[in-house]
Amino acid sequence: MAAIIKLIILLIVLQINKAKGEINGRSMDDYRKNMSHEISYTNNSKEYPSLLPQNSIQTHPRFKCFSCEPPCHNASQHAHMCQNAIQCFKSRVRNAFGEEEVSRGCINSPDQTPLICSANNIKSLNPRKRHTASPVNVACCAGDYCNGGEFPELLNTEITRLNDDRSNLLKLLFAILGPIVAISILAYIAIYFIRRKHRKRLPSSRTKQDPDTYLMNDERVTIGDSTLREYLQHSVTSGSGSGLPVFIQRTLNKQVSLIECIGRGKYGEVWRGQWHGENVAVKIFTSRDENSWRRETEIYCTVALRHENILGFIGSDIASRNSCTQLWLLTHYHPNGSLMDYLSRNTLTHEKMILICLSIANGLEHIHSEITHSSEISGIEGSSAKPAMAHRDLKSKNILVKSNGTCVIADFGLAVTHSNVTGKLDLGNNPKVGTKRYMAPEVLDESIDMQRFDSLRPTDIYALGLILWEVCRRTISSGKFEEYKVPYYDVVPADPSFEDMRKVVCIDNYRPSIPNRWSSDPLLEDMSKLMKECWRRNPVARVSVLRVRKTIQKLAAAEKLKNEKMKSYEDEICV
Repeated sequence: MAAIIKLIILLIVLQINKAKGEINGRSMDDYRKNMSHEISYTNNSKEYPSLLPQNSIQTHPRFKCFSCEPPCHNASQHAHMCQNAIQCFKSRVRNAFGEEEVSRGCINSPDQTPLICSANNIKSLNPRKRHTASPVNVACCAGDYCNGGEFPELLNTEITRLNDDRSNLLKLLFAILGPIVAISILAYIAIYFIRRKHRKRLPSSRTKQDPDTYLMNDERVTIGDSTLREYLQHSVTSGSGSGLPVFIQRTLNKQVSLIECIGRGKYGEVWRGQWHGENVAVKIFTSRDENSWRRETEIYCTVALRHENILGFIGSDIASRNSCTQLWLLTHYHPNGSLMDYLSRNTLTHEKMILICLSIANGLEHIHSEITHSSEISGIEGSSAKPAMAHRDLKSKNILVKSNGTCVIADFGLAVTHSNVTGKLDLGNNPKVGTKRYMAPEVLDESIDMQRFDSLRPTDIYALGLILWEVCRRTISSGKFEEYKVPYYDVVPADPSFEDMRKVVCIDNYRPSIPNRWSSDPLLEDMSKLMKECWRRNPVARVSVLRVRKTIQKLAAAEKLKNEKMKSYEDEICV
């Protein structure tokens, strides 16, 4: 019985050993078959596998490979080698500058195999655009020194260099500038329509609030046949020969459409408006400056001031806007603005300088003169007399420049009148005393006799001399000119006090400096002599405005400066 058991156990052991030998034999055959397949695959000189199975990489032996870093050359490919490699590789790569680089080496870690040997497959999953060369070609193999021989060629022979690609640069430039240009155009269009709507807002709202507002028809009013000119020249006025009939002045604020604000000052604002289809200037006083508004209205309405070098008066009115009382004064509109603004923007030729100075002197002469008969007032109907006047606030800001280059004198809020017939001196009821920078020495030291008219006119002559200095500084001579400056800019602050001006003008006896270049220009040198005659300390020694006008005419004749406007100022010149 025991022998039988031993025989059974022996048979079982033999059977187990036989099964084990079959399993081991079959595994060895499979291994040898795979090895022979891999060796035959890697010895092919034309094709290189990109990636071997992971389980075979873990089991096959290590190899020796050629190794070199860029730049590699076939002549020295055996100079270096690496060992203990899972696979060998050789590659050709094109960099960003279009240059090709080659290399050989070993793959020592299984983790490197997908990264290096799968580079071609990864590129194929994301194909480049047409006519673009593939930048990499890697060949992997398993075997000793299998990465010898020629390096693989790139898949496409056409090269697109980075520095030669202009299309991408143009696209980038268009992508940046295109939106900016489009946004700028849209913004300009939006601003245009907003401003257009804003300009129409005031007239439209006034029409709704005031049903009786005069409806303007621009088509029936022309520059040559002006309704405004008809009113000024042919209407029956309030008796002074200037301004509008009283019944028209009472409705001016309803007939005028304010367009834009063109100036601001201590007294209020100046607006460009439209009246009967024409541009007018609307000077809006605040209620605290009622005396200035009332005095200027009184001067225009009671004195025959109609003159080509005096600002044309249309009318005055009292308006109520937003529960505030506004005092309106309507005059002619001159787009060049004040003489101060004009000189700040423009330089002058000799002819333009003479025309400006001569027109100012001509206007001031009309102001200073007394006219007792209407026949002496050229072109004025219905006038009985014009008393002599003194402006008392003459400065470049109160002189406007017309489109033909001549000037008109404005702002009569501080003017005084005097009649030789009655001997009456009307000083008005305005406590203001004028602009400190242009005050004459006798006003600054308070030595002037305000009850004598002959002591008031020289103050205008002093201010006229300062204005001539401002104009001549901007006159071109030998290609040179000075920048615009107000008188005494170099010795007093921007807003001088009464004491500042008194010290400079009266105590220091200082006057604006004459540039050296004027001495080489006969016209400017003679003008400098004239202005020195105007700003003498002694008011009795100052020249009259008539002498100023005749001197300027004489200088113009000597320089042969003649045009159509100057001919209107010509008369007999007294030497």
